[in-house]
Amino acid sequence: MTNVAVDVPNNAVIAVRDLVMSFAGPDGRLVHVLDGVSFEVYAGETLVIMGGSGCGKSTLLNCLIGELRPTDGHIYYRIKGMNQPVDLRAMNEKGLNELRKRFGILFQSGALFNSMTVAENIALPLQEHSYVDSSIIDIVVTLKLQQVHMLEHRDKMPAQLSGGQKKRAGLARATALDPEILYYDEPSAGLDPVTSAAIDQLMMDLSKKLQVTSVVVTHEMDSAFRIADRMVMLDRGKVLKIGRREEFESLRDTSPERLANDDERLIHQFLCGDPEGPLTKADGTSEYEKLIIAGE
Repeated sequence: MTNVAVDVPNNAVIAVRDLVMSFAGPDGRLVHVLDGVSFEVYAGETLVIMGGSGCGKSTLLNCLIGELRPTDGHIYYRIKGMNQPVDLRAMNEKGLNELRKRFGILFQSGALFNSMTVAENIALPLQEHSYVDSSIIDIVVTLKLQQVHMLEHRDKMPAQLSGGQKKRAGLARATALDPEILYYDEPSAGLDPVTSAAIDQLMMDLSKKLQVTSVVVTHEMDSAFRIADRMVMLDRGKVLKIGRREEFESLRDTSPERLANDDERLIHQFLCGDPEGPLTKADGTSEYEKLIIAGE
């Protein structure tokens, strides 16, 4: 990892600076999916990244975990043992792989290996990235399953699990190496409201018990307002607002006529799920609706 001298707050474990991610469009022109995104993630907090379909939040997540190389800008990490922040964009593959061991990821579907039992799925990161004895791995797997209330399901195959159970098992695997940062990709997707609330509660409990920093990408507002300490609202690749949950709650609960500008009205529409507002147009041809129709 290459050390860099940059202005990153002492309590920030991640600092995103002027991030740009561009792709070539059908006509050959560059499309900026992320366009100058900047924010920090502070130690121990849960930061929710939200926005409508096609706003860039999934692309941002893939940049944060090193799956995509940004076109421009920087993603600085400063976690335990680092005297100075390191720039993810400047790392080689070996450095990235070392960094990735320091965080866990809960994928939208759980992403369990169907040919392995639940216990074998959780043991895999320990087998691949640690040097502990197999008997110790079994103890760790048991502890991780207990944390997510899945111990009785340890010998089941993923096909035998419900959607919520797959998410729990995926979360147990994400915490197998005791990460300092947990990334969540749409953790409530495909779940009924009761199961979604239970997963949210589990996420909050684990954040406190494990003292991890959490970054959650979601468009489920009930979930977002349950778990967030702070929120980032994206629209068309740009940050519209960063603030504490209470600030977004105030926007949500304020009448649109009393809001100061179109950005606030857009955020209000998204938070409330209103069919009319800046995100959509009466003629049905808004960019937002085109993205939904395209399935983006």
